[in-house]
Amino acid sequence: MEPGEVISYIEMCQAEGASLQRGMNYRQNRDYSVILMSRRPNAPYPDRVEDEGRTLIYEGHDVPKSAENPVPKLLDQEPRTPGGSLTQNGLFHEAALLAKRGDRATEPVKVYEKIKDGIWVFNGVFDLLDAWTQESGGRQVFKFRLEVTDRTFGADQRSVEQRDLDHTRLIPSSVKLEVWKRDRGRCVLCQSQDNLHFDHDLPFSKGGTSLTAQNIRLLCARHNFAKGANIQ
Repeated sequence: MEPGEVISYIEMCQAEGASLQRGMNYRQNRDYSVILMSRRPNAPYPDRVEDEGRTLIYEGHDVPKSAENPVPKLLDQEPRTPGGSLTQNGLFHEAALLAKRGDRATEPVKVYEKIKDGIWVFNGVFDLLDAWTQESGGRQVFKFRLEVTDRTFGADQRSVEQRDLDHTRLIPSSVKLEVWKRDRGRCVLCQSQDNLHFDHDLPFSKGGTSLTAQNIRLLCARHNFAKGANIQ
């Protein structure tokens, strides 16, 4: 799967070999972790992108809603369960701090972003570089800093030269939504609705930007890969 690839929820679960029911999935695979994000107006967590799309600041997740905890947004995000085991917040926090101290390798994390109901985008593989807690709305929440890489896992065997190096920059969610509506969910070159990717018209390395819809378009896999093979 390529960064920028548009997929359904079912395709995402098939790619990971599991039904992804939660946003944070530590070591979903033996080689990497998985997080799901959303930056839509009604998203439950205020994830943000910094450094012209290189860095993701991801907020930890709340305790599960229950009869005892009917409003999780009023409670601190916890590192451990009542039984004492690490929560997903705790697992990611521990991994980040161990890597920061040099006691273990940096944790790779595959990031998927929901842009609208039924439509997801694979944002690529990130390195988990730091973690901390901070006050937010009268409670303590976890924050995680991840930086996008050109690392791949699985079936993608193409060389770095063949891959779209612009995908070391995240496209803002608002831009993705604008492009999706403008291009009507179709490849701009052949009108295909299958295997779509968000593509930079002018590459970042040549002065193009990820921040405006004017430089982003939808391409099918065939045209996206053909373009990548011809980048000079």
